[in-house]
Amino acid sequence: MAYAVVAHYRCAPADEATVRAALLRARESTRAEPANLLYEVHAVAGEPGGFLLYERYTDVAGFEAHKAAGHFKELIVETVWPLLSDRTVTFAEVL
Repeated sequence: MAYAVVAHYRCAPADEATVRAALLRARESTRAEPANLLYEVHAVAGEPGGFLLYERYTDVAGFEAHKAAGHFKELIVETVWPLLSDRTVTFAEVL
């Protein structure tokens, strides 16, 4: 069963360009992963520093492999997460 991840990230407007660049680089690397079905990055309308990510993987194991990837550590854990003021994540099984 496909597995979906929806993440809402918020950062200070001063950090928006850095977060945006890292998310777009992560998008390219993630889309090349064998278990990735979709990875979309959105800027939240009317919310400076707001981002919405929608990700789909073949299954939970595919998402776990994504989290173990070097680009995830470099771009998300080490670059994006320290700049966030808020982060919410929803995990779902695709029906």
